[in-house]
Amino acid sequence: MDGYAQFDFDVVVVGASFAGAACALAAREAGLRVCVLERKHDPGIRLHTTGIIVAEAFSQTRLGRMPPSLYREVPRVRLYAPSLDSLQLQADDYAFLTTDTPNVLRWLAEEMRNAGVDLRLMQSFTDAQRDGAGWRITGLGSTRWLIGADGAKSRVAQRAGLGLVDAFLYGVEHEFHGAALAEPDALHCFISRTLAPGYIGWAAQSPTGVQLGLAFRHRPDRHGVPDIDGFRARIGAALGVPSTLQPDATRAGLIPCGGPVERLAAPGVILTGDAAGIVSPLTAGGIHSAWAHGDAIGRAIAQHRLGADVTPERIAERAAPRFRVKRGLRWAFDHLQLDWPVNLLLHSPLLRRAAEQVYFHRRGRHRADA
Repeated sequence: MDGYAQFDFDVVVVGASFAGAACALAAREAGLRVCVLERKHDPGIRLHTTGIIVAEAFSQTRLGRMPPSLYREVPRVRLYAPSLDSLQLQADDYAFLTTDTPNVLRWLAEEMRNAGVDLRLMQSFTDAQRDGAGWRITGLGSTRWLIGADGAKSRVAQRAGLGLVDAFLYGVEHEFHGAALAEPDALHCFISRTLAPGYIGWAAQSPTGVQLGLAFRHRPDRHGVPDIDGFRARIGAALGVPSTLQPDATRAGLIPCGGPVERLAAPGVILTGDAAGIVSPLTAGGIHSAWAHGDAIGRAIAQHRLGADVTPERIAERAAPRFRVKRGLRWAFDHLQLDWPVNLLLHSPLLRRAAEQVYFHRRGRHRADA
């Protein structure tokens, strides 16, 4: 335990998003001295996440404590073929949650402050040097553990010589405040190799309006950005989002899709969240996985601080989901995607079962197609 006393902090987390907050809260609630660095002056601005949460994240983590005003249950999925023919999917007692994401992250910031985390907004991580078993961080002080939760282009990973994310989707999402979908209780997902090669388009009703987005597989030979205006021109009117409606906010950015980086930990330093590639290669869902991974790291460090015979770096490696099946499906989506089989097989039992596994992780409840 004396090995910690020489440092200013037990844990410094770089990044105040979901994985960083989970790690910070777990460590702080065990009594550790925790500091979180966030380069933005407001954690709720310039976001890259859609903020759509799976049921497990809400029921199994601290996210289930968020105020009801910050989320909306969406119990169904409507899956569209390139022809725009659609299939409705649903599972018993299962719902996705759309969120007022900016305010969810502001709520998490308050949760950290209330727990006693030293949250420092407008303070970027610029550099760090080895300091015995820990790190000395430029402009801050020393810490026994340095946690990189600073996104897919992690500066912590670069400084510490850890693995770098090298496979991405590129997504754009428009928000329409106060708008309403014609079918608000469904997560609308569009498969189209023309508009979204290697991924999908989506639309969902959130607590504040409508989220409508489009993403494609990012590659050196694919130029430009997703044609979200063309996407909305094709599907917007049917959904209730006409092309004349102007977005109130836009999110855009790279989304990891290659699975965990090969080296996400080294002595005294660990990556989590997007920095570690803890994002589903197939669906790009990452909030639940990121929270679980960040929480596992925070708990492991707390156990180590209290003298338990644990190795947080090893626990971080083991806690990272490998996504083996989804990585295989990612390869198939990248190399074999065609529109006509989806049009042909949309209502087949095979495609339905596959979609239910992707969205609900189990066999869904059959619903009559609308």
